Amino acid sequence: MGCAHTHHGPKSPVRYKRVLSFVLGLNLFMCYYEFSQGFLSDSVALHADALEFLGDSITFAITLLVLPLALKWRARAALLKGLCMMSFGTWVLIESGLHLNQGTLPEAHIMGSVAFLALLVNVLSAFLMYRFRAGDSNMRSVWLCSRNDAISNLAVLLAASGVFYTQAGWPDWMVAGIISALALTSGYQIIRQALTELSEEHSKQTV
Repeated sequence: MGCAHTHHGPKSPVRYKRVLSFVLGLNLFMCYYEFSQGFLSDSVALHADALEFLGDSITFAITLLVLPLALKWRARAALLKGLCMMSFGTWVLIESGLHLNQGTLPEAHIMGSVAFLALLVNVLSAFLMYRFRAGDSNMRSVWLCSRNDAISNLAVLLAASGVFYTQAGWPDWMVAGIISALALTSGYQIIRQALTELSEEHSKQTV
């Protein structure tokens, strides 16, 4: 999915802040819950999804801070978030490799129940953020985070079913790889748009 290069902020900044603050609270709760349940179930996919919630929480908090600032500062924040997303994707790949080497077998029923709750939270978040998806790179990064999480949760649900029926850990590791690919791809999209916005702002200042 390509990045929109519109440079405007939200049409209703007060409403946007309220929605974003609410979504931030949901993400912080799910980060804590998935981390704890990930340790109980020994699931790398749940750990990956928990870290994605953590990354999103950081993303949303930064967005709230830079929203009133000029485009160049919002673009710089988006650039930082894109780098964080790519770092997260790399970490998940390494963690998946470790679990693959150890042959870990996760607890499928814990994976499934937690992933279902996370899916409900992320579908709600994506629905709330949908109307704000076409702004600058900073706003787009928020929408991408919400969208990616909903996709990731569906994948974790499939992984839980796979672990249950095969009694093997490979569905868990495979889904962790999918989450990693989403993080790397979205991080690249955000970085590309942020760099374009910074370049355009620099060109305006030098004219």
